[in-house]
Amino acid sequence: MNNKMFILGIASAVFLASCNPKEKTTETTDATTDSAAVATTPSDSITKATPTAAGDTSENALDWPGTYEAVVPCADCPGIKTSLTLNNDKTFSITEEYIDRNSKNQDKGTFEWDASGSSITLKGKTASYKYKVGENILIQLDMDGQEITGPNKDLYVFKKK
Repeated sequence: MNNKMFILGIASAVFLASCNPKEKTTETTDATTDSAAVATTPSDSITKATPTAAGDTSENALDWPGTYEAVVPCADCPGIKTSLTLNNDKTFSITEEYIDRNSKNQDKGTFEWDASGSSITLKGKTASYKYKVGENILIQLDMDGQEITGPNKDLYVFKKK
């Protein structure tokens, strides 16, 4: 009987000794989980700041506000000198001056980002253009939101002043 008690005591001691390292490992894992939770908080705040698109997009990663200029093709004149200003508050103003004609159009309104955060659509009285936003450039898109192709495609690239 004493022999059984002795073996039972040793088995209990070994069992208890083996439990201690697991508790320390669990505490370490919990600490790692806590720091990981803290690390995800900035990511959550970025997502909340830009609900339309997560991660780095033209909308949240580029310095897009400013004035952009280009001379876009015109069917019956040498071109249309265009100046487009985008503001931080998602408003715009656009001036279109037809070269060699006494015609000038001005409009202003708001613009919206697409779901990917890479393109905008102007919403003015007459202007309803779409642009892909890049680093210091705007690329005018067709009405379906596709880049314009062909030999004159470079004329649809607006450069930031």
